[in-house]
Amino acid sequence: MTSKAALFALLAMWGVGSTSCLPAFAEDTPTETATDAKTSKAGLVDRVWTKADGDLPGVMKIFLSDGTLVQDSCWETHRLSAWELTSDSALKWNEDGMDINADIVSLTDAELVLSLKLGSDAVEEKYVTATVPYVCPDMPKG
Repeated sequence: MTSKAALFALLAMWGVGSTSCLPAFAEDTPTETATDAKTSKAGLVDRVWTKADGDLPGVMKIFLSDGTLVQDSCWETHRLSAWELTSDSALKWNEDGMDINADIVSLTDAELVLSLKLGSDAVEEKYVTATVPYVCPDMPKG
């Protein structure tokens, strides 16, 4: 092997000329993205909340950390919507092209109280963490 070929083989082995050995830049470090900031609230996200008040059973909301809101109940088809925090104590989601704004009245490990702004009215909804297992009760068929 000529000295030029040997030098090239040695440099290739060391990875010279490869970008994989370059040091990381500061902006390459993991940071909270804008999406994370809009969907990251300790205690709220990635848990199943079931409605504690109301006549119809099994109403639930799940605020996923990826910005998806899952809404379901024992009597209605599930819905997937985008959601985001609008402040530390308020959030919004979209239903059928309409934004629903809500204030977080209280949030603990066991309870979530939302005040939904529906036009000129405010409707308070109380949720608790879901019990596992949960099965919807038989609903009367009309």
